[in-house]
Amino acid sequence: MERLEGCKGCTESVKVTPEKLELLIAIAVKGRTAVSDQEYVSRMDMCLSCPALQYGTTCRYCGCLVAVRARLQDSICPFPVVPRWC
Repeated sequence: MERLEGCKGCTESVKVTPEKLELLIAIAVKGRTAVSDQEYVSRMDMCLSCPALQYGTTCRYCGCLVAVRARLQDSICPFPVVPRWC
């Protein structure tokens, strides 16, 4: 498998459907605190404009699905030096 520059070894096969993403978010927030819808949208806007976003879903710095990470209250942005959101 060919590595993409700056990626943790992903290929196009890592694309996640919106339905699967919603299921993963629901699983992730069980028993954890989620941010408000307004905060989620704000975080996602920052993620979607980030140069480290790959395939529209995945963070190049940590390999997470940004929609899952952005929904969780205790998550922070892994962007180096200065996180884009906290």
